[in-house]
Amino acid sequence: MSDDAERRDEPARLKAQLQRVIRGKEAVINLMLTALLAEGHVLIEDVPGTGKTTLAKALALSLAARFSRIQFTPDLLPTDILGGMIYSAANGSFTFRPGPVHANIVLADEINRASPRTQSALLEAMGEHQVTTEGETRRLPRPFWVVATQNPIEHNGTYPLPEAQLDRFCMKLTLGYPAYADEMQMLRDQERTHPLESLQPVLSPERLVEMQEDVRGIEVEESVLDYLVRLVTRTRSEPRLRLGASPRGALDLRRCAQALAYIEGRAAVRPSDIQRLAVPVLAHRLIVDLKARHGGLTGESVVTEALQQEPVPA
Repeated sequence: MSDDAERRDEPARLKAQLQRVIRGKEAVINLMLTALLAEGHVLIEDVPGTGKTTLAKALALSLAARFSRIQFTPDLLPTDILGGMIYSAANGSFTFRPGPVHANIVLADEINRASPRTQSALLEAMGEHQVTTEGETRRLPRPFWVVATQNPIEHNGTYPLPEAQLDRFCMKLTLGYPAYADEMQMLRDQERTHPLESLQPVLSPERLVEMQEDVRGIEVEESVLDYLVRLVTRTRSEPRLRLGASPRGALDLRRCAQALAYIEGRAAVRPSDIQRLAVPVLAHRLIVDLKARHGGLTGESVVTEALQQEPVPA
């Protein structure tokens, strides 16, 4: 196989490896890889035990990347995430000790269990790929990707993520329970060992950064951009919403559409890419009016309505 052919096959090989670990979730894995190549962080909201942590670990192992897990708890402090200055008695000086956020893939487990002050410690890291501690700004490594999880069932002792932090997540996903056949296969796969133990790196972190740069070169025609902006603008004029999609949401949707086209080996974005990605990229950013929410309206239904009503370019 030539070098060019091997490079074109890289997303497929990465996807195949993840499917060995997470059975029956091809659509979610596709979206995770799309967000990864688009340099967009992911929020996974699901009940315990559905494979959220396993999926993040599998990606880190497949990339030979530095992986860190932060277990968010009510007593977690910002310095526990970012790091801080440590005094050395040997030479009487202070040195900076990096926190777990200084990694390539960061799993923020049960992010809504920490206080808003601690949650906000991730804002600068997610938005600007840097952290500021003790008045000094430090760049984070590339690639840098945050996968956060939260449990939608338990509310005691949790703090809902503020709108500013939700907007920094490129996508919000749900894994869900596996189908019968997939769960049977999962039980067979883990009878003696865990599939994570057999994973080998498919990509280097450096190659992933190159792929992320290549994604930016995927063409987006003017008519497709117009369709994207019309969808986003419609959410801002929706009277049942307190808050529509932000400009960051439009940028994330464009970049994710480019990443999806790249994964599928295309040189240009199609309107169908926008349609496939609009709900996971935009819905979690929308704040539904209280009365409409009690009536059953959700961000997902608002985006779906917009997709049905806006004319699709030829």
